[in-house]
Amino acid sequence: MSVRTVAMLTAGGIAPCLSSAVGGLIEGYTRRAPQARLIGYLDGYAGLLEGRSIEVTDEVRATADRLHSFGGSPLGNSRVKLTNAQDLARRGLVAEGADPLRIAAEQLVKDGVDVLHTIGGDDTNTTAADLARHLAEHGHDLRVIGLPKTIDNDIVPIRQSLGAWTAAEQGAVFARNIIGEHSSNPRMLIVHEVMGRHSGWLTAETARRYREQLLEREFVPGIGNDPRRWDVHAVYVPEVPVDLDAEGDRLREVMDAIGCVNVFIAEGAGVDDIVASLEASGQQVPRDAFGHVALDEVNPGAYFAENFAERLGAHKAKVWKSGYFARSSAPNARDRELIARCTDLAVETALDGGSGVIGQDVERGDELRAIELDRIAGGGAFDPTVDWFVDLRGAIGQI
Repeated sequence: MSVRTVAMLTAGGIAPCLSSAVGGLIEGYTRRAPQARLIGYLDGYAGLLEGRSIEVTDEVRATADRLHSFGGSPLGNSRVKLTNAQDLARRGLVAEGADPLRIAAEQLVKDGVDVLHTIGGDDTNTTAADLARHLAEHGHDLRVIGLPKTIDNDIVPIRQSLGAWTAAEQGAVFARNIIGEHSSNPRMLIVHEVMGRHSGWLTAETARRYREQLLEREFVPGIGNDPRRWDVHAVYVPEVPVDLDAEGDRLREVMDAIGCVNVFIAEGAGVDDIVASLEASGQQVPRDAFGHVALDEVNPGAYFAENFAERLGAHKAKVWKSGYFARSSAPNARDRELIARCTDLAVETALDGGSGVIGQDVERGDELRAIELDRIAGGGAFDPTVDWFVDLRGAIGQI
């Protein structure tokens, strides 16, 4: 199928796949449709609304492979919901009373875009679906082909989102250093808060990666270089309720025995309890443009640290957040292989006239395919009954 102009944008939070995915798309079109014009909208949907884009030049095409070694996005990101006109007007991205979908659609038509590649999470790709429907209703044919980006790994029905493996690996690197802080104070409580609003996958996988590395290390007996002090003593995910009293008693025994406690917690763990407490006291819960609770302001890690510190008799409690460290990394080899497979299929799908989000469809036997846009949703839960997580919790005495 003839493709004249292809546009790309990256949106939402960053992940260890954006630069590589942009590079993969450029390489794919250069191989298979070198005549196609390529443009990138700057700063996600914000750039689309404002008509800010850059041309992919011959020089960029010739050196696009270099993007695989970078984190971040060469195009820039933003959090924009095209159906939230009030928020966009407040931010100065559209005029008061304007229809953001219409403005974005008109820009795509003006730029002659046939194919739009959106690299982002469920919000990015469901927003793309809204845009495609709007264009279809107004007689414009636009193929929207998304790539699944979120370190939370919670896009339904996709098995593995791009960059999530790398984020877990980098979270384990982060943990290795901050857990060394157990020696900085007697009776130290360390809380490692990991990203994951709805899903505990990243927290669980980060803890698993960290413990695998720990088991390979050699320790010196008789001088306080105790592997128990470097271990993970609790992992909390949104999918498993936390009994603060029971866990407090269990972890108090750990603290009394070895003088420290190390906890991994997903940022979404316990949020329902925190929100309920805030609302019961008459406080307004801060939310973003998508209606999500503003986790940085609610601060689940601090909530758990405060609740456990007294129960454990901790002399000091400290919360560290690995999210920004982990998500800004360049992708590892395993992610680069998945990114390459997905970008190749994205280009093939575009040239064949298709649309959808490229991913391993869990409802189709994990087939890598263009998943229908209307099936894409966020908030996919992690299954805490998988064998490896049950084994992990058993190994640290949590069950």
